[in-house]
Amino acid sequence: MVRIQPGDLLRPYVESLWVSAGSAARTSREHSLPGGTMHLAIRLDAPLRLHAEAGDAAGQVVSRAVVAGCRARYSIKDTSVPTRSVGAVLRPGAARALLGCSAIELEGRHVPLELIWGAGADRLLERLLDESDPARQLERFAAALRSQLRPVGCLHPQVAGALQALGRGGSVADAVATSGCSHRHFIARFGEAVGLSPKRYARVRRFQRALQRLARGDALAEIALATGYSDQAHFTREFRELSGVTPRVYRSVRPASAQHLPVADPG
Repeated sequence: MVRIQPGDLLRPYVESLWVSAGSAARTSREHSLPGGTMHLAIRLDAPLRLHAEAGDAAGQVVSRAVVAGCRARYSIKDTSVPTRSVGAVLRPGAARALLGCSAIELEGRHVPLELIWGAGADRLLERLLDESDPARQLERFAAALRSQLRPVGCLHPQVAGALQALGRGGSVADAVATSGCSHRHFIARFGEAVGLSPKRYARVRRFQRALQRLARGDALAEIALATGYSDQAHFTREFRELSGVTPRVYRSVRPASAQHLPVADPG
């Protein structure tokens, strides 16, 4: 995968742009883990197919161009057909600027881009298919994103401050108090920009900190203590809910990407 930083116009709304060659996966399914961000991806060879649960054999086709909203648990993605992809990791506030909607409207959803951009999604797919060079594909993709930018304000400082605090393990109560807003007003403003409530976002960021320590080889009890779980049993329950597997299973799989966990093919 090639990943680049966006230009000045997109930088407030796009964390990174990427292109993937679409190599064969280890299994026919993977758990895509929550990271606290939204994604926009264009699949060049095959549409996205999702499975509702492990026993869902057929799954559901979404689209070749998809917006993935923030979520607080894993999704099950079909990886049986390799496909090249071009995409972007979106920052909080990007939903209003690039998609014309609140991020909370997309929470936990995979939405066909054509439902948001109309014919512009099909034109973008065609332009990407006409170009084989990854660098040029990224240029065309970035140009399409710039063409969709709306004149909205930057991320509110109260939300920006809360994101930093919650990402470090701070409490929601402290974030609300620091914001100077009422609890209800703060929750609404945060969800509009981020796509999750502060509590759910904090839960996902704690999970992400645990993933980093798992990859580092820390003991499970140490991870639970360092990342704010009450004990190892609490850590294991939360980890299973967000990822679909226990921490021990996750570590044994050794995923090439922390966010994409190959799972056993259903028998």
